[in-house]
Amino acid sequence: MALASQANQMDNVAIRDAATLIVLRDAQTAPRVLMGQRGASAAFMPGKFVFPGGAVDPNDATVPLTPLEPLDDARLAQESTQSPTAIAAAAIRELWEETGQVLGTPAQWSDPPQGWRGFAATGHQPNGSVCQFFFRAVTPVGRPRRFDARFLLANADDLITDPDDFSNAEDELAHLQWVPLTDARNFDLPFITQVVLAELTAHLNRGGPPASVPFFRNDDEAHLVSRLSGKRPL
Repeated sequence: MALASQANQMDNVAIRDAATLIVLRDAQTAPRVLMGQRGASAAFMPGKFVFPGGAVDPNDATVPLTPLEPLDDARLAQESTQSPTAIAAAAIRELWEETGQVLGTPAQWSDPPQGWRGFAATGHQPNGSVCQFFFRAVTPVGRPRRFDARFLLANADDLITDPDDFSNAEDELAHLQWVPLTDARNFDLPFITQVVLAELTAHLNRGGPPASVPFFRNDDEAHLVSRLSGKRPL
């Protein structure tokens, strides 16, 4: 009975909005992505190598974000109660917190909200214009934590900071490094990260923005995958 009760509790875990930033380096020559390892005692995906990311905070919707491209804004808004600004800002904030890297534009903040003061102290505001909405997935039922995660893609050339300097990173991710796409599957990766990397490899071979964004819903017995196409505003 105890096991059944625990399973029911996991099935009823609330789904939180989350954002992840895939930073791609040397895309045309020897593609690499920025990843780090979660702690062995972490409640979610312990010991796994992941992209920087985390839950969307309420303050993320209030920051002065350089706007996303219209198509990415439309796709992020599709089937979402969270604003595209909040999602993109969260991804950029998590990148800063977990790696010390700044994806921003030079600007001063008069009164940055809590959670953004360290980023603002660098003299930058978050830059959403260089982020491409790339992938979306909901954590499957039965996990202790569940997220509706949006994966955004950015180029390392758009970082303000030295891409090899992780001295300002917090301690949530260890072994921060630029992982070659050809070697990534040798790391201990979550299943969904493997799927994202396969999509990224196909994207690099294809070139240009994707015709649609895959959405792994994980919300029924069929584990449906749909596509978010969005429309360019008139």
